[in-house]
Amino acid sequence: MLAIRMQRNGRAHLPMYRIVVQEAERHPLSGRVVAEVGNYNPATKRLVLDKEAVEKYLNNGAQPSTRVAFILSKNGVKLPKWVKMAPKKTVAPKHADKLRKNQPKEEAAAETAEAAEAAEASEA
Repeated sequence: MLAIRMQRNGRAHLPMYRIVVQEAERHPLSGRVVAEVGNYNPATKRLVLDKEAVEKYLNNGAQPSTRVAFILSKNGVKLPKWVKMAPKKTVAPKHADKLRKNQPKEEAAAETAEAAEAAEASEA
């Protein structure tokens, strides 16, 4: 089975990716690719893509990775119905009740009033 995935190139701290078609069982860095169908530079968001070749491999059953599927759909490549897109991430904060913005405001006002009264009492 074939997979369409990103293969990292570039130097340290400056990645560039080749979008390649290779056997799904192989490691992305093995170097053995069936075809290179494009490249992507995340620093400049520049994408060069051979849409005809990508559509040919997709119609023949090549599985795109989730990131590649997102990039392809964003750039107008029609994906088959069987391609599953990654769900949107929803992150809820842990212990949301302990956040300052979620604390009741009445208690904070009452505490400052008590502190002011205590300060006046100590002055007298």
